[in-house]
Amino acid sequence: MDIHLMPGHLIRRLNQISTSVFQDRMRAHGWDMTAVQFAALRAVERHPGLDQASLAGLIAYDRATIGGVTDRLAAKGLVRRAVSASDRRARALTLTPAGRALLAAAAPVVEELQDEILVGLDPAERAEFLRLAAKAADRGNALSRAPLVLPPGDTAGQR
Repeated sequence: MDIHLMPGHLIRRLNQISTSVFQDRMRAHGWDMTAVQFAALRAVERHPGLDQASLAGLIAYDRATIGGVTDRLAAKGLVRRAVSASDRRARALTLTPAGRALLAAAAPVVEELQDEILVGLDPAERAEFLRLAAKAADRGNALSRAPLVLPPGDTAGQR
C-alpha cells in the first residue's frame, strides 16, 4: 500500500494542516492560543467548575499533560483554579473575565477557519468527510490513549 494513501499518514497530514491554519489565524489576530487551549477554554465555559481530569476527558486530551495546558491558561489569566468543593485534591476550573472575552472573540474566527482546513472539498464533501471522521473517531475511541469521556447524560460530540 502506498504510504500516501494510508489512513494514518493522511490523518497526520490533515493534523499538520489544521494546526498550521489554526496557529496562523490566531497569530494574525494577535492571540497566543493553541487549538488545545481553545478546546479547554470552550469546555470550561460549558462546564464551569470541572476538574482537570474531567477536562482531559471532555477534550480527549492526555491526562498526564492537561496540567501544563491549564498552567499556561492560568498564567495567561484566562482560567482560575480553586480547590474543588467535592474533592479537596482536585482543582475546579472557571473562566476569568479575560478568558470569556478571548473565547468570545476567538470562537467566530475558529468557526470560520474550519473551511480552510478542508480546502478543496465542496460543502457536501465536507459534510460527508465530517460524518465519516466522526464515525471513525467514535468507533475507535476505546483504542485511544486519551479517549473522549463525557459526563453522564452529556451527548455532545456523539453521533
